[in-house]
Order: sequence, then C-alpha cells, then structure tokens
Amino acid sequence: MKEACEAVGLPRATYYYALRPAVPAAQRHSPRRLDAAERAEVLEVLVSERFCDLPPREVWAILLDEGTYLCSVRQMYRILAENAAVRERRNQLRHPEYKRPELVATGPNQVWSWDITKLKGPATWSYFYLYVIMDIFTRKTVGWMVATRESATLAVKLIGESCEREGISRDQLTVHADRGSSMRSKPVAFLLSDLGVTKTHSRPYTSTDNPYSEAQFRTLKYRPEFPDRFGAIEDARVFCVKFFDWYNNQHHHTGIGLLTPHQMHSGQADQISMQRQNVLSEFYSQHPERFVKGEPVPPKVPKAAWINKPEEKPDAA
Repeated sequence: MKEACEAVGLPRATYYYALRPAVPAAQRHSPRRLDAAERAEVLEVLVSERFCDLPPREVWAILLDEGTYLCSVRQMYRILAENAAVRERRNQLRHPEYKRPELVATGPNQVWSWDITKLKGPATWSYFYLYVIMDIFTRKTVGWMVATRESATLAVKLIGESCEREGISRDQLTVHADRGSSMRSKPVAFLLSDLGVTKTHSRPYTSTDNPYSEAQFRTLKYRPEFPDRFGAIEDARVFCVKFFDWYNNQHHHTGIGLLTPHQMHSGQADQISMQRQNVLSEFYSQHPERFVKGEPVPPKVPKAAWINKPEEKPDAA
C-alpha cells in the first residue's frame, strides 16, 4: 500500500493513517469537548434562577463581562438541547386540563343548555344581548330574555324563574354552559347550588361542547324575517316573542323525529308517533305498489340526547 500511495502521488502520512486502528465513534473524544463535570456546571448556570429567562447569547455576554468563560454560545445550545431545555427553562404553571363534558338526558328537565348571543342594535358597535335556556332532550326553550348588557344578575333572575316555572326539584337538573363570564360567575354558581342544580361548562374554544344552543342561535339568525339590525330593544323583544312561539309550538325539529319541542316536552311523542304510523299503514294498505322498501314508518323519536356521547370501544377479539 505504501508503494501504491507513492505511485499516485499521495503523501506518506496517508499510508500510516490507513494503518491506524479504527476507534468506535462512541469512544472518540475531541480535545475541545467539555467533560461531564464541566457540562453539568454549564447546565446548572443556564437553568439557574438568574439566567433561566435569558437566551444563551445573553448569558454568555454577562458572564464574560464578569470575567467568567464557561464555553461557547454554540456549546451552551448543545448542552441545553441534550437536556430538552432549549425552548423553556423555567418552572411554569401549566394550563389546566379541562375535562370533556359528557352529559345525557333521557327525559325533559334533566339537562338544560344556556348561552348568550349578541343582536345588532341601531348603530355600529351597539348590541342587545339575548339569553336563552333550552332543554336538550326536547329542544324546548324554557326561558329567554333580551337585555342591554351581559350580567350575572340577569342570568340569575332568568335561571331562577325558569326553574320555578318548570317545577325543578333538588338533584333533578344539570345546567350546561360555555365559559363566559356570566356563566362562571359566583352569583350563578351560588344560585344553582341553592337550587340543588349541577352545573357543567364547555372546554375553552370548543363550540361542539355546547351544540344545542349553537344550533338554535343559527336557526334564529337564519330566519327570513331576522333583520340586519334592531332599531330598539323593544323591536328585539317583539321579534323573539314570535320566534320562540314558532320554535316551541310550530317548528318540527329534525333532531326529535319531526315533532315540535312542545309536543316532546309535554310527553306526547309516543301518541303522535303512533298516530303517524296508523296514517302511513292505512295508506300503505291501499297503495303498497308505491313503496318499494315495504311499509313506511315515521321518523324515529330519540330516547336520549347527548353532549359528547362516549365512543363505543370495539370488543376485544
């Protein structure tokens, strides 16, 4: 090999380098590498209370001005990366982990959902506030109010009156809402506690945790007669009187088998469903050829209403 290196013009050192025994990468040590004690010292300085909020360049400059040199800035970054401390070295408070609400109602007045939405007033940046409480099982609006402001005091008044009107007893009802200031206020919490009502809240920025109220507000604002703005609060109240009368007594809701919320809330669901079946069966007996899939049936009336129904786990094989 020595002669081959000389023949192609390679320096003689190449020959001796090739004869050097191979050293595994894990056993190689650069003379510039800090030993374990030095690396621990650098890490201790970087995560100290004095320097934990500063970037390595700032730490390096401060120490150098004080007459101390530990290592290069790049080396500081390497040591932090090895200890998973590049992005954040402080002991910070973690954001709380909000539990996913899972609520079920199998009858009226078991779970209510309430929320507040803005209605545009006569001028830019002027609003009226619509408070609405609805039963998630029957979709009936059990209480509503239009006010000039969002207020915990008004919310307490509306919830209290709605509970009295529906005859709510202790430990019967759960009231669900999002995390607005009125919803999480102490007056509302104290009232619900006094009434023996359980309260739950949506997770932050999770609209699917309060789907029934969101859907009702969407229905409200997509009505053909819903105005772009209300000229006065009296106009908003007149509109809501008509809307909630229609919603509760005339609107056949797809989520409850095309019944009205009033029919569902008053316990007429089974009777109406049976009447519908009788009508369909009679027509089918007269014209069976018109139904290629057999005798028709009315829309199914749900037996339960869920907020975040748990996923069914497949059976283990």
